[in-house]
Amino acid sequence: MKNQVYFDTPRLILRDWNEHDLPEFKRMNLDPRVTRYFRKSITEEDSERFFQNVVQKGFSEDGFGLYAVELKENHTFIGFIGFHRLNFESFFTPCIEIGWRLKPEAWGFGYATEGAKECLRYGFETLGFDKIYSNTPVLNVASENVMKRILMKKIENFMYPGFPEDSPLREHVLYVMDKKTYFEQIERDP
Repeated sequence: MKNQVYFDTPRLILRDWNEHDLPEFKRMNLDPRVTRYFRKSITEEDSERFFQNVVQKGFSEDGFGLYAVELKENHTFIGFIGFHRLNFESFFTPCIEIGWRLKPEAWGFGYATEGAKECLRYGFETLGFDKIYSNTPVLNVASENVMKRILMKKIENFMYPGFPEDSPLREHVLYVMDKKTYFEQIERDP
């Protein structure tokens, strides 16, 4: 059975997950470099739960989600880029969030930016989103830089629920892109 491809970029394919992706995803999440800015390390069981409760649930309930990303050149799974619903209590939720998580071997090549930029296009032009948010701990400069490169606008910093009060990861940056701004940017720079 062939996986549905939602969209691609010059170097990436964003598609449905397949049976080979989950073991790779679990291995990726065991790497402390990947979970450096998370509340805690991620076990294989945590990865399985995330896959079932976030990835699969998103596609089955919403028709969109965190798309598996593979390199066109060799069809290697490198992580995910896509959308999910944020529902914790805050001034900007519930909302659609764009996020990414890639293997360390895929860092530094611009894949997150390339995939996220095309993901924004898909979200506004195909899925019809009005606003898309993104957030990350203040310490995660690399992820914030992706938000800047895809031209999202910083709203403010906020305290993410669930972190201990003294955690250096509790303070997050919050970015947004709305449909009107997206289409204005496309008109200026097609």
